[in-house]
Amino acid sequence: MGRGLSNTEPTRELGLSEATVKTHGAHVFAKLALRDRAQAVVLAYETGLVTPGGSDG
Repeated sequence: MGRGLSNTEPTRELGLSEATVKTHGAHVFAKLALRDRAQAVVLAYETGLVTPGGSDG
């Protein structure tokens, strides 16, 4: 999510269904009190989890 991937892209990388990816995303939003993916990406940048233009993985 922090890398700006769609819900479909991690399904290929991790071998999960899209529904599973969506469920995990919803749990992340709830636990971190985030409204949407944009807030999750901002939080990832602010905490240093990912860096702009980086190849964080």
